[in-house]
Amino acid sequence: MSNYANSKLVEEKVFKDPVHRYVHVRDQVIWDLIGTKEFQRLRRIKQLGTSYLVFHGAEHSRFNHSLGVYEIVRRIVDDVFRGRPEWDESERLVALCAALLHDLGHGPFSHAFENVFHTDHEHYTREILLGNTEVNAVLRKVSEDFAERVALVIEKNYTNNIVVSLISSQIDADRMDYLQRDAYFTGVSYGHFDMERILRVIRPRQGQIVFKATGMHAIEDYIMSRYQMYLQIYFHPVSRSAETVLNLTLKRAKQLYDEGYQFKFDPIHFHSFFENRVTLEDYLALDENILLAYFQYWMDEEDAILKDLSRRFINRDLFAHVDLNPEEEPERYAWLIEQVRAQGFDPEYYVKPDSTSDLPYDFYRPGDKTTKKPIYLEMPSGEIRELSEQSHIVSAMANNIKVDYKVYYPKEIMFI
Repeated sequence: MSNYANSKLVEEKVFKDPVHRYVHVRDQVIWDLIGTKEFQRLRRIKQLGTSYLVFHGAEHSRFNHSLGVYEIVRRIVDDVFRGRPEWDESERLVALCAALLHDLGHGPFSHAFENVFHTDHEHYTREILLGNTEVNAVLRKVSEDFAERVALVIEKNYTNNIVVSLISSQIDADRMDYLQRDAYFTGVSYGHFDMERILRVIRPRQGQIVFKATGMHAIEDYIMSRYQMYLQIYFHPVSRSAETVLNLTLKRAKQLYDEGYQFKFDPIHFHSFFENRVTLEDYLALDENILLAYFQYWMDEEDAILKDLSRRFINRDLFAHVDLNPEEEPERYAWLIEQVRAQGFDPEYYVKPDSTSDLPYDFYRPGDKTTKKPIYLEMPSGEIRELSEQSHIVSAMANNIKVDYKVYYPKEIMFI
């Protein structure tokens, strides 16, 4: 490690934060990373995507959230883990950098965008960390392999599982920040839980993170908060409607481009996306401000579908929805398609099934190998047990997960 790795600011920098009160920065490396153009770009990417069209306060960015995740990890490694034999102090900086940079690759309205252009924000996070970027230049000043180490933590392939678990597990700094932050900015009370208590009982143990059993009720509260936030905020049907319209607008623009359509205003920022030849420079040049500007331009296009879908998104004239699983009720679904077609709408762009299983969130599922590692409790005897073995509340919730199916269509269509 270089002297730069241990370099401290002459005077501590603080960010005033509505969730954590203050975000403290003492390390020169962290301060330099925050100042890079790739990290500053996160100010132009909303944390909750289209949810601002439902909860008008949800204008917060991935920049806010990334600072919050960093602050939680900083508190854990500096205040809770320091001096404990199971914690390797040399891992401190890689943990802080991974926490700060974990969302670096998110694109505009990331999940709807990824569905259309088949991009992967995790891939671009790695590209930013290891490519010709300001972030990479900062990380390489620490050591030649430091950027790769940070990338491995974010990819969950790092050798030290304790470091990985801090930012990617069933109860990690990422989730603890976004639940509280999203609750604050949407104005709901569901996402609040006793984080202070959880931080008091978190412990590094034999290559994993555990929580003292005396803190189980605080963890139950966290799980319940998560459950309610998913149902009330992240799975909100109107937000999903907005994401549907956004998805279909981009899909239409891509189809028109592929067909040689002459746009009134050439969508130069999208050319490489339409042609599946996206460079890192192209990816970083596209943010939500630019995407929304194109939607404004597309409202004046000759193509009726692109014009209408753009108008609907910009003016929040969103689709209606009905509870319907096309696989279980194919005749009802076919009838809806015919009604949409009869009203002059192209069903390819005006009928869209959706389910919560498609969304990028998961509940607490201790037996599911595809989800993140379970939460472990340390009993007074020293025995380690999985949370749902001890908590009746969590056990009941984990075994009663239902998928919510909806079909979205223009609200002009009368459908019962």
